[in-house]
Amino acid sequence: MQPGGPRDGQGKSFTCPIHTGAVPGVGERNLLEMIIKNVSLETVCGITSKLPDSKFPEVAFAGKSNVGKSSLINALMNRKALARTSSQPGKTQTINYYNINDAIYFVDLPGYGYARVNETVKAKWGRMIENYLHESKQLKQVFLLLDIRHAPSENDRIMYGWILENGFRPIIIATKLDKIKRSQQQKQLGLIRSALEVEEGTVIVPFSAQTKQGKDKIYEILDKVLEENS
Repeated sequence: MQPGGPRDGQGKSFTCPIHTGAVPGVGERNLLEMIIKNVSLETVCGITSKLPDSKFPEVAFAGKSNVGKSSLINALMNRKALARTSSQPGKTQTINYYNINDAIYFVDLPGYGYARVNETVKAKWGRMIENYLHESKQLKQVFLLLDIRHAPSENDRIMYGWILENGFRPIIIATKLDKIKRSQQQKQLGLIRSALEVEEGTVIVPFSAQTKQGKDKIYEILDKVLEENS
């Protein structure tokens, strides 16, 4: 799976509050706590595109089709539908750059692993994602989304390996938390750790797009990225 990039997307701005309450351990200036004045889908990259020369730090979101990437990104932006969710898995075939306050980019990578997509298309997506991980000069953090209800798939394991090979330690977001019982949570998180053979110290954040549980922890991580690159 891989990316590409010139600036051919269209974006629009809006104002919305994002994060209230202090994030511990980040310092006085938590940039994502501020009012988001501008959020736009600024760049859309296809397989033949050249990656944009970004001037702001990037955080990337990777995961298989229908794992909830768009829902997570919308939740972080406090926006219902800027990142388009779809009932048709595998529909997203581009790398989408969301400019947040002219301070950071959320980079939505194509979903992978959708069975009904032919092998040629799957290979193109793979090249796009792998190329992005290897070539992006501003990538600071990668979030790998996994469905907490299921063991990681072979594609998930490949994606995790690619991220490590490119020098990043991914933050794992275990999505769809509201779909399991509280008593099952630790068992499922243990399943993810063992199936991926995660490195010691790897952060796993359980997240629910419905209840927004886990959102504050992700904000804390994003705040640290901004503080370290401001």
